[in-house]
Amino acid sequence: MTSSVYPAAAAATAETEAVKTPKKAALASWIGSAVEYYDFFIYGTAAALIFPKLFFSADNPQAAAFASFATFGVAYITRPLGAVALGHIGDRFGRKKVLTFTLLLMGLSTFMIGCLPTYGQAGILSPILLVIARLLQGISAAGEQAGANSMTLEHAPANRRAFFTSFTLSGTQAGLILATLVFLPVSAMPEAQMLSWGWRIPFFLSALVVAVGFWVRRTLPETPVFEKEQEHEKAGLPVAVLFRTQWADVLRVIFAALVSVVSTIFSVFTLSYAVNTMKIDRPTMLTVLILANVVALGAIPAFAALSDRIGRRPVFIFGALGSAALIWPYMWAISQGNIPLIFTFGILLSGVVYSAANGVWPSLYGEMFGTKVRLSGMAIGTQIGFALGGFAPAISAELLGAGPTGWVPVAAFVTATAAIAAVSIFTARETYRTPMEMLGKR
Repeated sequence: MTSSVYPAAAAATAETEAVKTPKKAALASWIGSAVEYYDFFIYGTAAALIFPKLFFSADNPQAAAFASFATFGVAYITRPLGAVALGHIGDRFGRKKVLTFTLLLMGLSTFMIGCLPTYGQAGILSPILLVIARLLQGISAAGEQAGANSMTLEHAPANRRAFFTSFTLSGTQAGLILATLVFLPVSAMPEAQMLSWGWRIPFFLSALVVAVGFWVRRTLPETPVFEKEQEHEKAGLPVAVLFRTQWADVLRVIFAALVSVVSTIFSVFTLSYAVNTMKIDRPTMLTVLILANVVALGAIPAFAALSDRIGRRPVFIFGALGSAALIWPYMWAISQGNIPLIFTFGILLSGVVYSAANGVWPSLYGEMFGTKVRLSGMAIGTQIGFALGGFAPAISAELLGAGPTGWVPVAAFVTATAAIAAVSIFTARETYRTPMEMLGKR
């Protein structure tokens, strides 16, 4: 009797774990991404509001603002290099190893920023150390999203891959919300205190959020599809296999990832434009960011679930082209100082419409590649495409003209990049009904 009970109990336990694991993978990706992008976004907020006054010469405020935005973008230089290295590790040795490394590296580099001396204390050494820390953040971010997306996609049920994978991007939004919430009381401090020591608090707090993320991820198992691939011959060099067999898909992801320009312009450049050029108060604009991302927390999984029913391509294209259109009324509202319209168009742009593209791309890009090269393909393609997104605030600072219509070239730049992303995905195959084992195959 016991011989029949124990196998039945073991089978029931295995079935329960099979149900729990996709949810656990999604939760781990959500929390890990929230931690990673809390660190990443506090840098963006500080680059827009604080760093020009602390890490660069005060003799030329416009040059200091450009240099600060450039340090935000410089992380994207190491992201393609980190994508190649971490993609190789993830495709050869496992997704989990990459995710542990990226979490710890991001936490270390962010804490390091909080310890840096300012320009007034150390001169030119100050921005040099800032750039080094930012480059380390870039390496970490290169492997984080691709690793988390691959892990969640490969654990997800066949008919809900987009929904489960979208939690990586929901975590990104949560990280941005947390970063902005932390900066709200900091930005409300008297300026002398904020510039003296207050700005360091969000960077020091990264140690706590990294500890939480590490605790959640440490027990997550490797994906079944990856372990099955390990039973067969490994690709000698995943990157070589990737470019020999799926170079066209890498190019598609690179161009599609240009849609990220919408995000960095919204969260970094328009924040600076509104506060520093149009003299709209900081708490108002930070509140716009928070509300837009609260809405996105619900919109991202909703659009992802829709793509599980009607396909990835139409949802992504709607998000890209809709963002290309909405950037115009949003920037116009800022130029007019119209607070109600800033809130309305900001939430529509970033919270609703951009969430369509943002919620779908983790599954859309991941499903373009086979298991052997998935992490490499996603990491390399996205990080090259994201590089323009990273430098978009610096580019926009140069494009910004004088007068009431000075924002127009910036809006045109955002529209062009979002349109390119839409065209790229229009040429891609639809994969939402393709079995996991057939992904990446012709």
